[in-house]
Amino acid sequence: METSQVVGTKRPPTAQFTPRVASVQFGQSEQRGRLSVERADLMPRARAGDGDAFRELTDPYRRELQAHCYRMLGSLQDAEDALQDALLAAWQGFASFEERSSLRTWLYRIATNKCLDARRSASRRPAKEWDVPNVAPPEPTRLGEVVWLEPYPDALLGAAGDLPLGPEARYEQNETISLAFLTALQVLPPRQVAVLVLRDVLGFHASEVADMLDSTVESVNSVLKRARASLERRWAPNADVVPPPANSAAEAAVVTKFVQAWESADLQALVALLTDDVFVSMPPMPFEYEGRDLVARFCASIFRAGRSFNLVPTRANGQPAFGAYLHSPDGVGHGVGLYVLTLAGDRICAMTRFENTVLPFFGLPRSLPSR
Repeated sequence: METSQVVGTKRPPTAQFTPRVASVQFGQSEQRGRLSVERADLMPRARAGDGDAFRELTDPYRRELQAHCYRMLGSLQDAEDALQDALLAAWQGFASFEERSSLRTWLYRIATNKCLDARRSASRRPAKEWDVPNVAPPEPTRLGEVVWLEPYPDALLGAAGDLPLGPEARYEQNETISLAFLTALQVLPPRQVAVLVLRDVLGFHASEVADMLDSTVESVNSVLKRARASLERRWAPNADVVPPPANSAAEAAVVTKFVQAWESADLQALVALLTDDVFVSMPPMPFEYEGRDLVARFCASIFRAGRSFNLVPTRANGQPAFGAYLHSPDGVGHGVGLYVLTLAGDRICAMTRFENTVLPFFGLPRSLPSR
């Protein structure tokens, strides 16, 4: 059984190894080819303390490991912290890696356990009070549980087919990065999240997952059964409600109508785009609104305040998204948040509003210059 335990006090040389590096830009097939050619030279060099060799071995997996940590933690910041802890532990313990599993599997073992530690020990960010000036929101449908959720930039995801999924993966990759799926995962117990993601999202065998979690196959299968049942109660893909393909003309048509309606504060045009059961959430504020009539009242409260916006397009969690910039008297657009849309056919079935602190994740400025 491979170990993820930190060995000794060896630290990566600062000049040679800096974990916060951008992911390499070649594809998985090229990555595997490169590793197969250079592995014989890189492995002993990395074991001997060569930070550059270690980085070359691990960089090809960095992007997928970050997405894995994000699925488990629901926060890009927390995922990056867990990934850095995992890379440091792997570096410090690399001499103990005896290649009884693949390097990728060994790294997933370490990253998964770092995420479990984070889920068990860290207190989640608390809910935030309503703080939109001059707007009195209607009574929400309910107060949401998952207020720490953050969006994930599509630029970090790469092509959906990049991940080398195992044969037992049950979901499409675009499903498992969606905000609805992420929200459902976050309310499961930590161990259930780990097992479900490793088995059903990534397709690892039960024996591999048991090894990663220092468990047994029987225990893993039992936990997976409970996790699947819990997930099905909170999230189930609706075959009758299919979003248009990403970046398609059909998606662009809905998005264009939304932008026109929101920027012109045209409530009637906006409501015409919404499904009957449309859902709005605003982490870290717990306010959640469900149903066209209630969402229309909420949006009316925004528009009545005389607030006008510019929307700057981006993408998050495989979905269309926008940086929202509020016009000010001096003409400057101040970033007030990020909107992520969930589409169903030619309608909008959900909108999630995030704080303006996430704008830098998407390369968006905190403000737009005056026009």
